[in-house]
Amino acid sequence: MSLPPSAAGIAAGYAFTGPALDLGALLWDGSCLPRAQVRIPLPVLNRHGLVAGATGTGKTKTLQLIAEQLSAHGVPVFLADVKGDLSGISAPGVSNAKVASRSAEVGQQWAGTGFPAEFYALGGLGHGIPLRATITSFGPLLLSKVLQLNQTQEQSLGLVFHYADRKGLELVDLKDLRSVVAFLTSDEGRSELKGIGGLSTATAGVILRSLTAFEAQGMSDFFGEPEFDTAAFLRTADDGRGIVSVLELPAVQDKPQLFSTFLMWLLADLFHDLPEVGDTDRPKLVFFLDEAHLLFDDASEAFLDAITRTVRLIRSKGVGVFFVTQTPKDVPGDVLAQLGNRVQHALRAFTPDDQKALKATVRTFPDSAYDLEELLTGLGTGEAVVTVLSENGAPTPVAATRLRAPESLMGPVDGAALDRSVRESALYGRYAQAVDRESAYEKLAARATEDVVTAERPAEDVVTAERPATREEPGKAGKAGKSGEPGKAGKPGKAEEDRSVVEQVVGSGMFKSLARSVGTQIGREITRSLFGTARRRR
Repeated sequence: MSLPPSAAGIAAGYAFTGPALDLGALLWDGSCLPRAQVRIPLPVLNRHGLVAGATGTGKTKTLQLIAEQLSAHGVPVFLADVKGDLSGISAPGVSNAKVASRSAEVGQQWAGTGFPAEFYALGGLGHGIPLRATITSFGPLLLSKVLQLNQTQEQSLGLVFHYADRKGLELVDLKDLRSVVAFLTSDEGRSELKGIGGLSTATAGVILRSLTAFEAQGMSDFFGEPEFDTAAFLRTADDGRGIVSVLELPAVQDKPQLFSTFLMWLLADLFHDLPEVGDTDRPKLVFFLDEAHLLFDDASEAFLDAITRTVRLIRSKGVGVFFVTQTPKDVPGDVLAQLGNRVQHALRAFTPDDQKALKATVRTFPDSAYDLEELLTGLGTGEAVVTVLSENGAPTPVAATRLRAPESLMGPVDGAALDRSVRESALYGRYAQAVDRESAYEKLAARATEDVVTAERPAEDVVTAERPATREEPGKAGKAGKSGEPGKAGKPGKAEEDRSVVEQVVGSGMFKSLARSVGTQIGREITRSLFGTARRRR
């Protein structure tokens, strides 16, 4: 039986010749047409995308459906699991009447399949391998977003980072940053930033109070070492399938600013490290950024500009980014314009604001054969309006689609099984235990102690300590013995004399000055990316 002419025209727009992900079957005039498959070409998934829709319309299952097909094609995936039910992607799905009905409607040969997965948790809160970042690599822009600082305070925080970078003061955790801010407003450190604007006491007070409140909420666990190497997200399993990295977020659901900004740090870190590859036959990684609207709420112009440039440029590094939110209006226009692949679930229109959002959403789609206002409010769960980029980069016709059922478990796996999977991971031993090494806090504390000791030491003691010991005349009692032999009458031998000279050199002012200079040069080796995130050059 042939397709209706209008439906046939839409279906032709999705008849790709190369590898593609199968989303579902075309909906036309109230009927599901399994012969008309709606698909996304694999090579265009680095052109980014949007999955949107009201709560309860099936966005999470859409993420799962796309992620498992990417994995099957050998593409690694990163998923932010806000609700805690995406761990099921690691286990085979269970058939039931709904699954059987859906797969028959859309022409799907359904088979329960689990996919290789790694599980992570921010700072180790919850199940999963702990993900941590150092303060210095997180950078001032992202940290200002988390601390909800205004533009002036954000710029001042940038000066603090600049100073720490130049002086080799590693900002590993929150106490490091707090100690540097306190030092720069002290009598000793106040002059350090005078040449580049300075740090006002009032602004420093706001930053310190924000840091204290942030730490009091238990947020200090997210910052520290060992810092996670985001290259781990790019791995494939032994059978060639892409590994699905699932970041569990339910434990921090009440800290939306934190987790959304941390997701952006992960993306910025990938951008910082990956080489340019241009267009390839498949992405290196597809990154799903859930609750995307939280990134843009109350964001500074500098922050929005950094997001826009990162999204624009990371495509050429082989990474695709899907923003997941309720309506397209949650995403700024400059970012939305770069999202070539769209899966729009149902929208509600109960209030004037809802009506306005609906009309705005319709305007973001190409012209179509549907009445989109009516269609978008009438879609059922697991149905969506789709338009993607074709193999030649042109938008496909708008297609109402009944989506396929995921083949992995649609729900969380058992907690004991999840913990066992985490402990058996090759990454667990590397990241499970936090490390607190010497960094800015310890260095400034040592400096303060040294200054106090120097100030309290009598002048004659300082002179005596620095004056070389008077040598005995040759041939007198106590003359040093031969090389390697103990000296007579308690005099040091040659080896002990050499050690004494080394200790004098190391303790000298010239050596300390040189060491500080070398430390400063190491600090200069920090390079910062669009977001102000940083890695030391290796």
